[in-house]
Amino acid sequence: MKKVKIIEENCIACGLCESIAGDIFVVEDVARVIVDKVKEDQIELVQEAIDSCPTDAIEWDE
Repeated sequence: MKKVKIIEENCIACGLCESIAGDIFVVEDVARVIVDKVKEDQIELVQEAIDSCPTDAIEWDE
């Protein structure tokens, strides 16, 4: 399973990641990852959130 992380200094809390993958992300003052490891069936959603993030604040933590 893969891990994902938020680069907090880049996050503007726009909520796009939460709207795409609400089981993975929650947005308060900044976005937070709420799972330890991304399940195989959620990888595409997380990648969509990464690709959609306007400030490049989400990345895979390899």
